[in-house]
Amino acid sequence: MGDIDLVRLNFNPESLGLLNAILGLVMFGVAMDMRLSDFRGVLSTPKPVLIGMIGQFVLLPAFSYVLILAIDPSPSIALGMMLVAACPGGNISNFLTHFSRGNTALSVTMTAISTAVAIVMTPLNFAFWASLNPKTAALLHTVALDPLEMLGAVFMLLGVPMAAGLAVARHFPRFAERTKKPMRIFSLVFFAVFVVGALIANWQYFIKYVGFVVFAVFLQNAIALAAGYFAAYFSGLAEADRRAVSIEVGIQNSGLGLVLIFNFFGGLGGMAIVTAWWGIWHVISGFTVATLWRRRPPEMVAS
Repeated sequence: MGDIDLVRLNFNPESLGLLNAILGLVMFGVAMDMRLSDFRGVLSTPKPVLIGMIGQFVLLPAFSYVLILAIDPSPSIALGMMLVAACPGGNISNFLTHFSRGNTALSVTMTAISTAVAIVMTPLNFAFWASLNPKTAALLHTVALDPLEMLGAVFMLLGVPMAAGLAVARHFPRFAERTKKPMRIFSLVFFAVFVVGALIANWQYFIKYVGFVVFAVFLQNAIALAAGYFAAYFSGLAEADRRAVSIEVGIQNSGLGLVLIFNFFGGLGGMAIVTAWWGIWHVISGFTVATLWRRRPPEMVAS
C-alpha cells in the first residue's frame, strides 16, 4: 500500500457537519429550479434519457474500472476514481449544455433523473465495482464500508433536500423564483471556498501526489465525455442530444463524493485528492468542450 493510502486529510467533525449542510443547501437550490414535469419528460422522450442514464451509471463506472486496471493507481486513488464514476451528474451540466448549444431541456431532465436514481445507484455501483478489484476490495474491508449505511447517507444528502426544494417550488413558486438563483450562487461559491480551504489546509499532500492524480483524472474525464457522446451517436440521437448526454456523463457531482469520503473514509488521502481535483478539472474541460461546440451549431454537424 502506497504512502497516499495512509494519509488522512485534516478535517474536524465541525467542518464535516458544515460541509454536509452546504451540500444540502446546494441540492435544495438545484431542486427549486426543477419541476415535476422534468421527471415526466422521461415519458415523452425516453430514448435520450435512457441513453444518458446508461452512460452515467453503466458505461462510466465500467470504463473507469478498465482504466484503473490499465494504469494501476494506488488503492485509495482507485477508490476515488470509482466513487466519482458512481456519482450523479454535476450541478453545472445544464448551464454548460445550454452554452454548447445542446438540448438544455434534455440536460435538465437527465440531471433530475440521475440525481433521484443516484440515491440507490451511487452506493450500490460504488460497492459493486470497488469489490471487483482485489486491492480496492481490501481497502473497503479495512474501513468496513456498509453500502446500506451509505445509501441512507446519500438519501439524506440528496433525497431530502431535493424533495424539500421540489415542494417549495410547487407550493411557493414566487418565493422559489426570487430565491433560487441567489441561493444557488451563494451555496456553490461557499462550497468552492470550503473546498479550496480544505486543499490549503492539506497543501503538502496535494503537492506531493497531484502529478499522477492530474493524469488519472484527465484520462477518466476524457473517457466520460467520449462515452456519453458516442453512446448517443451510435444510438442515433441528434447532435444537440449528443452534446447534452456527453456533458451530463462528463460532469460529476464531486461535492457529493467529497462528503461521502469524509463521512465514510475519514478523509482518505488518495480518494479526497482525486475527487477535489475532479471538481476543478471537470469545470475546465466542460467549458473547453462547450466553447468548441458553441462555435459549431448542431445543424452544421452531419448526423
